[in-house]
Amino acid sequence: MGEFWPVPDVLAYLAGRWRATRSVRDLTGGDEGRFEGVTVFSPLARGGLLSHESGTFTWRGTARPAERTLRFLPGDAPGTADVRFADGRPFHGLDLATGHHVAEHPCAADLYRGEFTVRDADHWRTVWRVGGPAKDLLLTTDYERAGPPVTRAPGP
Repeated sequence: MGEFWPVPDVLAYLAGRWRATRSVRDLTGGDEGRFEGVTVFSPLARGGLLSHESGTFTWRGTARPAERTLRFLPGDAPGTADVRFADGRPFHGLDLATGHHVAEHPCAADLYRGEFTVRDADHWRTVWRVGGPAKDLLLTTDYERAGPPVTRAPGP
């Protein structure tokens, strides 16, 4: 992969609307799926961003609506983020000062290992490898900026 694009402030970079395209591969069984939709990062009233992803996930020929919500809160160091699930549980930290970051999240018997790569002002990618006793998945998501930052702040 080419050079990384440094991001001095993760929250400022992510703010706005992004087209999201995700491939999902089951490395054990060989099944492949695809998500197509949008991810909107809108300001939270108390600082940080609410990330809401919505679209269509197709798996084994069946398309279904899919969505997820995460909170990107200001991190411990300037320009970083503390990523949390919608209910407030910790997910991972995020520091894109070099344009590249690796995060890990243990979940029961599974381990999620994510690699974040910023390509330029309007394109970034995540690659999550999920491994465990019953899972061996590779999830690759490409994001392309689809609009300016959202300026209204949803609830806390």
